[in-house]
Parts: sequence; structure tokens; C-alpha cells
Amino acid sequence: MARVGSIGGRRRGRAGSGPAAVRAFLTGRRRPAAIAAAVVLAVLAALIAVAVSRPDAAIRTQSRFVTGTPENGGRVMLDTTLYLPRSTPAPAILLAQGFGGSKDDLDTAAHALATHGYVVLAYTARGFGRSGGLVHLDAPAYEVADASKLVTYLATLPQVLKDSPGDPRVGVAGSSYGGALGLLAAAQDKRVDAVAADITWNDLSTALFPNAGATDPGVFKKQWAGVLFSSAAGQQPGACGRFAPDLCAAYQHAATTGQSDGAMLSLLRASSPATVLDRITAPTVLIQGEQDSLFPLGQADANARGLAAHGTPVKEIWRSGGHDGTTSAKELAGYVADWFGPVLLRHGQPDTSFEVAVPGSAISTDTGQAVARTLRADDATTSRRTSHLTVAGPPQTVYAPAGGSPAAVTSVPGLGALLSTVTALGGATAPLSGSAGLATIPGQVAAFASAPLPRSMLVAGSSTITIQVAARGATDATLFASLADLDPDEGLRLPNGLVAPIHLTGLRPGVTRTVTVTLPAIVTSVPAGHRLVVTVGTTDSAYQLPTSPRAYTVALDNASLQGDLTVAGIDGRTARAGGLPWGWLLAGVAAMALLLAGVLVSGARRRARRVVVDELAAVPVVIDGLVKEYGDGFRAVDGVSFRVERGQVVGLLGPNGAGKTTALRVLMGLIRPTAGTVHVFGERVEAGAPVLSKVGPFIEGPGLLPHLSGRDNLRLFWAATGRPARDAQFDAALEIAGLGTSVERRVKTYSQGMRQRLAIAQAMLGLPELLVLDEPTNGLDPPQIAEMREVLRRYAATGRTVVISSHLLAEVEQTCTHVVVMHKGKLVAAGSVREIVGAGAPRLVVDDAEKARQILATAGVSAQVTPAQRSLEEVFLRMVGADQ
Repeated sequence: MARVGSIGGRRRGRAGSGPAAVRAFLTGRRRPAAIAAAVVLAVLAALIAVAVSRPDAAIRTQSRFVTGTPENGGRVMLDTTLYLPRSTPAPAILLAQGFGGSKDDLDTAAHALATHGYVVLAYTARGFGRSGGLVHLDAPAYEVADASKLVTYLATLPQVLKDSPGDPRVGVAGSSYGGALGLLAAAQDKRVDAVAADITWNDLSTALFPNAGATDPGVFKKQWAGVLFSSAAGQQPGACGRFAPDLCAAYQHAATTGQSDGAMLSLLRASSPATVLDRITAPTVLIQGEQDSLFPLGQADANARGLAAHGTPVKEIWRSGGHDGTTSAKELAGYVADWFGPVLLRHGQPDTSFEVAVPGSAISTDTGQAVARTLRADDATTSRRTSHLTVAGPPQTVYAPAGGSPAAVTSVPGLGALLSTVTALGGATAPLSGSAGLATIPGQVAAFASAPLPRSMLVAGSSTITIQVAARGATDATLFASLADLDPDEGLRLPNGLVAPIHLTGLRPGVTRTVTVTLPAIVTSVPAGHRLVVTVGTTDSAYQLPTSPRAYTVALDNASLQGDLTVAGIDGRTARAGGLPWGWLLAGVAAMALLLAGVLVSGARRRARRVVVDELAAVPVVIDGLVKEYGDGFRAVDGVSFRVERGQVVGLLGPNGAGKTTALRVLMGLIRPTAGTVHVFGERVEAGAPVLSKVGPFIEGPGLLPHLSGRDNLRLFWAATGRPARDAQFDAALEIAGLGTSVERRVKTYSQGMRQRLAIAQAMLGLPELLVLDEPTNGLDPPQIAEMREVLRRYAATGRTVVISSHLLAEVEQTCTHVVVMHKGKLVAAGSVREIVGAGAPRLVVDDAEKARQILATAGVSAQVTPAQRSLEEVFLRMVGADQ
């Protein structure tokens, strides 16, 4: 293995195929193994190579207008783009947009799905963009009928695979508005073979009017309703824009009165999958975001239960992000491709497991998102479990001001829980009262706390508690319940800013009503020593609030001053995050389990593997026989081996296409290798591996939010990791980055150099032991590059390790202590800068070359004149040749 620090010992042979590769895949080093085990793992490696995403090939696109459902006697045309893969005929995917968007928003996902081998038809829904017609909110007679017409259009295309004449093999996928459209279309058109619905609703009436019923108008989610109405009304001048008149009138009534009426609820329920789940037979994956105050996790749960009750194959995924967060389009395309593969490509049976992304083990990705540890259970029903905690506190009187002003701010539509972390609600014991944050306002919140947890606890789902409510001077009550995490050092944290509205009617003065409250569905890890706190507030700015002042008394059991909190959880096993259809891969391998048993459970091998890990525990990076091959046979990385020692500043060099970024992405667990191993501080790297918390990454962009200050960007990023704020060491990272007072300015005012500094500061949060930076000087001018060089030197001076990729050779020579050179996916050289350029070798310098030749000739030494190696650039060009 090549050491960064020694040129000798580098291996340039391939390690991407055969028994050696699969042994490396299993054990992390090359050693003899049982032939049967090697054969089994070779099959597994081949399956993985087929399953991984291919690079974006030359996808052909065709744009045209397709006839939709007529409206008001006129023709309606839908704006579409067709994405054609390299090989046709192929199964098709109808890709539907989110509310207020257009087909342009689907371009990245459409390209990604086309590279998986699908014909993709992306389109703009009626009433938006260049498509005609009015917005009817996924009405069966309009938007759903449009989807059927587009399926018929796909059936006319020779590039689309057909199950029978007029019946294309097709899946429908979309997020939010598009996700509900997919479910409704599958119920109405039996030609739909599979559905992938992301962050969508079950019942739109209860999503926008929680608690709405036959006699209860519910609590109006006014902020989100306003955002949705504005996004469609703004498409055309006029009070209603391009909304259908009946929908516009219903919204205006709700916005004016703050209440629903029969007409509004009827329209919303007609556009709800809840009404048609018994008619959906197409296998369905439901992907719901954990950061979503519009359509929380409970909406997906309701859809999953309804589908499963009628025997429809269903998979449920709780992912990071949502309407209040963000998710990579390619990541979502991966979920969709994994689900559609077994159905549309006939790659086995659908994987109907239940997956949950767990915050707190996240690493930064190239989009600024988090890749969380994933728990997987057999299904979403039998995996649920509950545990019980005692919470305590005396009866508390809380007040609701007239008109709800001031109101608590728990989340902001589209921006998430920016204000969900507040200071402690008083002392360390109940009762808790008062707050300095906007998520809770003094006098408006009752709180009931558990004792400090003796061990960490995963909360996953909707917990419940029974409370008693009495109103003073009112016959109804509007309250907002939540489950919060009380850190003894950092204060109260409201996971994702989620609250559950409570609406009680028919109250009588002085009479207590007992009610069991279903708290918001959340996923959060609560560390040992923290407390779980049930809060009941009187205001929330996201909802319509009573205009008259109110007072409520909120209590647990008045006799014992205690209550039983039923905490939701899941029974699941840790799994790799995202990407591959592990269910069918593992099912195939399970048949060979007996062949593997002798190898995998061997005590000798376990001990040997443990020794290897222990030997590498002090080494920041060890890469051995790394191969990354895509589905079309292209090898981006081919048998690369090197290691990085503590205290080094290592430059990863190579021309474009050398495999540098691919190697770094494997190092960060963002993509899986085809063969070989990567160890960081002795631990095997995979997505969400705990050891990655020791790594500060900057890979292809930091995902900064321009409307926030630099400091707020850093705080938001750190909060996404789920780690305590005290561990971030903001001041140390900012001092090294050298941003000064500019950190308080909005990022949109920053120069490119300042953005890069902030990105580096983001990677340095928590002062990780290893800093991994991909082209950190891109877009910088020479003075800014010099400043960046100083930033990296200052960080290395703290005794940590830095790995950077760059094509600026002179800069690497001045910044780095060691280099790794790659070309066409292979390792060319690895060593210290001095060794690579030959600066460390003794030399005799003479002015007269001919005289020097004569002197050497007298000593019997033949000589020829060669130019001195004076720069890393000269050596690099000689290594990679003229064909770089």
C-alpha cells in the first residue's frame, strides 16, 4: 500500500474483480478465504455493480404540448418534456410537479431516472407555467384525468415498453402535489403499475384544518394555506389568479373567517387519497419528510395503513428534510428507482420494509444536506413499539391574548424550525415556566417534565398523553401540544418545530375536560441526562387563533401531579442509508447463507479483523484497493491504495476525470465502492458511519442560505447534525477562517472568497480531526487563494489532518506537505512534496555542463544533460503524460 510519505511500495495493479476484490470487500485486507465464500461474495459484488446508479449519460429530450382535459368548453394543453434513455423501449415514469412549480423543477430528477433506464415524461400541471386550464387542486375530474391522458400519450410512443396494446408499463412519481396526484391516478387508472409519493397528504382537509370534523371547523393552518394560495394566484393577475372559482371562493371564506365550511372541506376531501385507498392496487412507496409542518409523518402513516388494509404492497420511508427542509433531487430519484426497479424492470419483489432516518449521526453531503443513520424494520405496522415515562408538574394556568398577539413562532413555512431551540423553561425541576425564545412565550405555556433519562432514547412516531383542561370565560379551547427535549446545558429544543393543534368544543365554566392528546410525529434521539417535556401552549403564529382573550388551566392527574407519557418508538436494525435496493440483494444472498456461515462467524477471522482495525485507529485515512465502477462499465477509480498520516496536509492531484472527487465521495460515505475498503481512524466507512463525525467535509459546494447571516448559516448547519451546540466551537472555527465581523452579514452580500471562507468554517465546526476539501479555491482570485492557503495552514497547525483536491499545482506545492497523484482513475504516485519533486536529493550544481561531463567521464561515469526538476507542475506533467 502506498503511504503518503513514501514513494516506494505503490501498487498499480487492478483490484476490481476476482476473489481478491471480494475478500477485500469482506475483510478489509487481502488474504486467503474459502472458495465458496469468494464465489458468493463475487455474486454479491456483481449484483451491487448492476444496482448502482450510472453516470448521467447523453439523455435525449423532446418538449411538446399534449392535450389535457377540456375545461369550460375549451381545449387545455399541457407542457411536457420527454427524457429518453440510451436504450429503448423501456418502462416509463410520469413525473408530476410540486404545487406552484413547473416541469423545469423536475429536470434533475428526470435526468437521474433516465440514467436508470426509464423513459421519463415530466410535465407542468394545469394552471401553472405554460400549461393551460385552471388549478383544481388535484381534482379527479381535472388534474387526475390529465394524468390518464398522459398515460395514453405514453402508450403511443414506440420508445415505451407496453404490457399490452394501449397499456404502457408506467409508474407515477411526484412530491407533495405530485405525490397525491400519483396516488389518485393509480386509483382511477389501472394502467398505472407503481406509485412513488413523496411528502404528500392523506386527507387535505385535516392537513389544512386539523381536528376538522362533521361539527368541528378545526384549527386553520393559515400560514401554509396563504403560501399555497399565493403561489398559484400569482400565476395570473386578479384576486383568484388561475384558481378555479369554487376553490378560490372557499379559500377566501377561510382566510376571512379563519374557519372551514362544508364547501371547503368537501373540495379538499375530493382531492384526498384517503377517499380512494381501497381502489389502489399498484405497489406504492410513501416517502415522508421528518421536517414538515405542512404534511407531517402521520399523513404517510394513514396512507400506509389504508393501502396495507386492502393488501396493496406498500413501503414507508421517513427521510430527512420535507417541506421545511430540503432534499437532493438525485436522492429522491434513487428512492424512486429502487422502488420501481422490481415492478417496472422486473427485478424481483418490492421491498416493503419500513425505513427511518435518525438525526444525530449525520454527515454533510455535497448539497449541504445530512445523510443520517437509517433504521430498517420489516414493515411499518409490526415494528412500532411504545415505552412509558412519568412526567410531572402541578396544574398550570396559561393565557391566550386577544387575537393571539404575541404568538409563539415554532416554524416558518418552507424555512423550518429556525426558532425551535430556546432557553430552558425555568429550573431543572418541574414546574417549568417562562422562556427567552419565540417558540414559547412566558405565561402562554404549561410544561410537564420527566426525570433525567438514565439512558438515551429514540423517539420515533406519535407519542400520547392524557391531560385535563378547564377554560375560563369560553366554551371552546385552542391549544398546541408538543414533545420537547430539555438539555440541562442548552435548554429546550422543539424537534423540527412541530406542534399538534388541539380544538375542544362544548366546554363549561369550571368543568374539567379530560382528553388524550396525540403529540406530533417526530424522530429524535434524546441523550441520557436530558428530560422529555410535554408542553401545551395557547398560541402559534402558523394557525388561526381566537380573537377574544382566554385563560385555561392545564393539568395532569390532580391527585398525584403526574401523568403517563406513552413514548413512540420502533424496533429496527441499523442499515446503510439510501441508495441500493438492499432488500432484494440480501434476499438473493440469504439462499447462500450456509456457505458464508463458516467464514462470517469464524472467531479467528473476527479477531484478525479487530487487530487490523486497532492497528489503524491512529491513522486518519487508509484506502486499500479502491474501485468504483458504474453500471455501464466505466471505472472512475481503479485499484487505488494510499494512506494519510496524522498532521499531514495532503493534496489529491489529477486532471479532470482523474477520479479525485469520486475517491473523496467514497471517503465520505456518500457513494459505495465497487471493491476495496476505506478506513477512517480504523473504522470502516459507509453512509452514516459514526466515525464520520470526526470528519469535516466540503464536497462540491456548502449549500449556504443567502438570506441568513454567516453565523446563522453555521448554527443551522450544526443543528442539522443533531449534536450539542456546545460542541460546535463556533468561535474557534471562525477565528481560523478569519471572517471577522463579516460573519454577522447576510451571505448574499459576500464575495466569492468570503463564501469559500464560510464554507471552510462550516467544515471546521466541531474542529474535526480530519478536514476533507474538494477544490476549496475554485473561483478565487490570487489574493483570495493566498488567504485560503493561510486558513488551511492555521488549521493544520492545530495538529489535525487536511486532505484537499486541487488542479492548482503551484498552490498545492506551497500549501501541502504531501501529495497523491491520480490519472485516469489510477494511482500514479504518493509521497511528500519534497520527495516527489526531488528537492530532498543531494545535487552538485555547476555552471558549465560540458565541464561537468568531462569530470564525470574521468571517473568512468557516463552522463547526459537533463533539465532540473524545479516544480511540482513539471513533475506532474511528466507523470500524467501529454494525453491528460
